[in-house]
Amino acid sequence: MLSRLLRVSTEPAIVASLIDISDNHRGLEGGAVRYVPLHARSMAGALPAILRLSRLIARERPRVILCWMYHAMIAGVLAARFSGERVPVFWNVRQALDDPAALSWNTRQALRVARRLSRLPDGIIFNSSRALDQHRRFGFANQNMEVIPNGFEPVAEQPACRVPQVFGIAARLHRQKDHATFFRAAARVRQRHPAARFMAVGAGLSDDNATVRDMIAEAGLSQDSITLSGEVTDMDAFYRSIDILVLSSRTEGFPNVVAEAMSYGKPVVTTDVGDAAAVVGETGLVVPPGDAEALGEAMCRMLGIGLQDYAGLSAAARRRVDENYSLPQIARRYASFIGQA
Repeated sequence: MLSRLLRVSTEPAIVASLIDISDNHRGLEGGAVRYVPLHARSMAGALPAILRLSRLIARERPRVILCWMYHAMIAGVLAARFSGERVPVFWNVRQALDDPAALSWNTRQALRVARRLSRLPDGIIFNSSRALDQHRRFGFANQNMEVIPNGFEPVAEQPACRVPQVFGIAARLHRQKDHATFFRAAARVRQRHPAARFMAVGAGLSDDNATVRDMIAEAGLSQDSITLSGEVTDMDAFYRSIDILVLSSRTEGFPNVVAEAMSYGKPVVTTDVGDAAAVVGETGLVVPPGDAEALGEAMCRMLGIGLQDYAGLSAAARRRVDENYSLPQIARRYASFIGQA
């Protein structure tokens, strides 16, 4: 989402990454966008990174600082104070709290620190209504909080509809994403629909990962029914190769992959986390998190619809994203919110 905003913005921007800049994200460097890694590779490196960021703020004197996710929120608001500059600071929360136990220990600690500092920023953006409500109940106290969902660019050439057969999941290997439930659900689907196939992309989802192979075997899913592609850069090819996207997460904010898949005309089966159900609306199916039986049943229902009904869901999914989550519309909302300071 940050990359999308940078692509449509005409304002110069510096992206200060707490750790480093991956090769996948250097495509925007040059012109109006500059990247600065802060190399905070451990807890011990956090304070030096914050001091480096404060010196960067003092030197560059930015018009506004937008902090993306918990650790950056803490670093940004403290660095702005240390810099001696009066720069408006806004936080951007990208995570709901459906299941805090699914978050890493480090993230849970950052969340608690952010709660204590939540009065300091000039405003807080949440990418889902559920995230705002949950963080408010958790103790985030700020008088200027707003929901701005993610925005998406239209897909120029739509893939042709076909009878659904291939399910895809796009998520890094993390307990928050609950791949074990997806694999168990997929095994149930294969029992009733032997022709069904599955694709999984994301960091850690590769054939050489013994943990993933064990999860698939324990689920009773045949290895030859699922393609593990690991981390991919060509998501366009992934969305065009699947018929239905599945999100099995235990917690989310606004899951990008849901709306991205819908923009390609792919119906979605999702767990009821973050704003996933609100994004999908009537164009897909929603089940409780952690319930492999319910997830598998919903996937089977998708396989049971005919081509005409599938084409109708496909068109409705594309239309829903275009009408509610277009990138120009969302970019204007960002500009309006942070321009108020």
